[in-house]
Amino acid sequence: MNYVKSIALYILFLLPLAAKTQEPVKIVDSIDQHIFSYKEIGVLMDPDEEYSFDAIKSDALRSKFQPSESSTPQTLELNTTYWFKIRIQRPNDLQNNFVLEFFDQTIDEITAYIPLKDGSYRVINLGDHKPFSERFFKHKNFEIPLEFQHDASDGIYYFKVKSSQIADIIIVLRSVKFFVSYALSEYFSFGIFYGMILVFSLYNLILFIAVRQKQYLFYVLYLLSVSLYEMSSDGIAYHYLWPNSPQWNQLAFALTLISASSFVLLFTRALFNFKDRAPWLDKLILYTLVIRAAFFLYSLFFDRSLFNYKFIEFVPLSVAFFAGLYIYFSGYRAARFFVIGYGFVFIGFIFKLFIMLGISSLNFGVISYYSLSFCFILEMIFFSLAIGDNLRILKREQEKMQKQVLKQMTENVALKDILNRELKSEVRKRNQELEEANILLQEQSEEISRMNELLQIDNQELKHDKQELITNVKKISRDRALSAEVDFEEFSAAYPNADNCYEFLAELKWKDGYHCRKCANEHYFNGNTPFSRRCTKCGYDESVTSYTIFHNMRIPINKAFYMIFLVYSTKGKISSHKLSEIVAIRQSTCWSFSNRIKKVMVERKVLKSTDKHGWSQLVLENDI
Repeated sequence: MNYVKSIALYILFLLPLAAKTQEPVKIVDSIDQHIFSYKEIGVLMDPDEEYSFDAIKSDALRSKFQPSESSTPQTLELNTTYWFKIRIQRPNDLQNNFVLEFFDQTIDEITAYIPLKDGSYRVINLGDHKPFSERFFKHKNFEIPLEFQHDASDGIYYFKVKSSQIADIIIVLRSVKFFVSYALSEYFSFGIFYGMILVFSLYNLILFIAVRQKQYLFYVLYLLSVSLYEMSSDGIAYHYLWPNSPQWNQLAFALTLISASSFVLLFTRALFNFKDRAPWLDKLILYTLVIRAAFFLYSLFFDRSLFNYKFIEFVPLSVAFFAGLYIYFSGYRAARFFVIGYGFVFIGFIFKLFIMLGISSLNFGVISYYSLSFCFILEMIFFSLAIGDNLRILKREQEKMQKQVLKQMTENVALKDILNRELKSEVRKRNQELEEANILLQEQSEEISRMNELLQIDNQELKHDKQELITNVKKISRDRALSAEVDFEEFSAAYPNADNCYEFLAELKWKDGYHCRKCANEHYFNGNTPFSRRCTKCGYDESVTSYTIFHNMRIPINKAFYMIFLVYSTKGKISSHKLSEIVAIRQSTCWSFSNRIKKVMVERKVLKSTDKHGWSQLVLENDI
C-alpha cells in the first residue's frame, strides 16, 4: 500500500500549480511521504551572497521568494548561492516522526534552518564537501530529522544551497518508518545492480585470461568505469569508497565518464577488428579518443566547470553506436546484439539529456531518475550476448574448415580404396588367365609368375612417374615464368588466377616457417582473408600481401606478377606504354607500379639472371 501511495505522490509531483503564492504542506500520520514541487518551494537567488539569514527571514525579503516554475528547481548557476524555503503545517496530535531528505547527493553545501518552538532556528550543515561520518543518518542522501518543535501553525524551513554542479533540489518529507523501509529496499536494489556488474566483469575477466583477446579486458574496464560512475552519481562511492575524502566527489564523475567512453570505444574497435574490416572507422575511433582526452585535460587544468557538460559523452557514444550499425549492415551478424545493447544506452542517454535540458515532463519518478542505470543493465546483457555470438561465429568457421579437411581426407581414402580394388580385380583377372594357360604352359609358370610380379612393380613405378611428370610440368612452367621471356597467356598458365598467385606468395613469404611479427610466436591458424595467418598467442592477423610489394595494391595480382616479370626480364627498359598495351591497364598505373619495381631493383642490385627465382627476389620487403 505504501508503494501505491508513493506512485500517486510522484504523479502529483508533476502537476504544475497556477497560483504564485507559496502553499504550505499539511502533514498527517497517514501520509508516508510528500515530495515538494512547484509553488510548494520558494526560490531566491543570491549571486553576491549579500543576504544573511536574519535578512532572509525578514518580511522585506520573504516576499522576494518566487514559487518554483518547474517541478524540480535546479541550481543552474554554478557556485552561486540559492535560498529555498518550504512551509509545513501539522496537527497537534501528530504521532509519527519525520525526516526531510534532499534526494540529490551531489550538492556541495546545504545549510538548513529548522524552526524551533521559541521562534529561533536550529542550523544544520550538510553537503558532499563534509566527511561522511558527520551525517546523522549513514545514508547516501542528505536527511534532516524533524522534531516539530514549532506549533501547529506554519513552520517555515529555509535552506541555503551552493554547488559546483547543476543540482536538483528534490526535497522529500518522509516518515521515519517509511524512510527505513525505503532505504533498505534502495540499497538492496543497488546491491543487485552492482552485483550484476561484478558478475559480468568476473566472467569477461576469466574469458580474457583464457583466450588473451584484449576486447574482453577492455569490456571489463568499461563495466568497472560504468559502475564507478553510477556509484559516484548515487553517492554509494562516497559512502563506501572515500568517506573521509570529500574532494573526490568533485572529480570522480569526470574521471569515470572519460574512462567509460574511452574503454567502450577501445572495446568496439577490438571486438570488430576495424583495423582490417573498416580502416576509416578505426581512424575515426582513434581521433575521437584523442579529442575526448584533450577535452578532459583542458577541463582538468584550466576550467573544471566544463566537467558539468556531460552531454559531451554523446560524441563517443554516437561514434561507437554508428560503428556497430555500420559493421552490422555490412553483413557481420555478430554485431546485432551489440547494436541492440548500445541502442538501449543511446535511448537512456537521450532521455537523461532531455531531462537535463529542462523537459520536466520526462522526470516522472524513480524509473526516469534511474533510467540510464536500467539501460546499462540491458546493455551489459546484450554486450555479453554479442561477445558470445562472436565466439560462436569464429568457432563455427573453424569447425567448417575442419569439416572441409576431414571431407578431403575421406575422399582421398575413398579414392585410394577404389584404386586398390581396381588393382586387385586386375590382378585376379590376370591370375585367372595364367591359371587357364598353366594347363598348357606349366613349364612357363615360374617365368609368368615372375613377369607378373615385375608388372606390378612397373605399374607402381608408372603411377609414380606419372605424378612426377605432372609435378615437373607445373614446376617447369613456373620456372620458365620466373626466368624466361614468355607472353601473358603462357605466364597466366603458370599463375592462372589470384589464388595461385597468393599461394605462391604465401610459400615464398613463409618458406622458412611462420614467425609472428608481434610476439615471435611460431604457431598460427588461418586468418580472416585467404592465405593470411593469425597468431595463436596474440591474435595478430597478417595478410599474405603484408610486407610485400603488393601491399595496398589495386592491380589484379596475376597482372602485377607479370608486370614484375616484364620489368625484371627487360632490366627495367620496358616503357609504361608498352606495359599498358600488354596487360590492358592504364598507363599511369603501369608507370607508377613499374617505377616502384625499378626502385627495388636498384636498391637490391637485382638484374636479370639465370636464377630460377628470378623476379621473385623483388617481391618481399627486406625485413621478411
